[in-house]
Amino acid sequence: MNAVAVQVIWVLIPAFCALTGYSDKAVRRKIESGVWIEGRQYRRAPDGHININMLEYYKWVEG
Repeated sequence: MNAVAVQVIWVLIPAFCALTGYSDKAVRRKIESGVWIEGRQYRRAPDGHININMLEYYKWVEG
């Protein structure tokens, strides 16, 4: 069996919260208040789910 490396960039809010410790409410507040920019830190999938870009999140944290 061959191993495959996968880099996960976009994650749903529950996975993001589990990885970072932010609450669902805190994430949604950052989106609603404009702290995070749609198309950069987050985007809405065609089904309406919000996906968080982990790479852009790291840049935001370091910024």
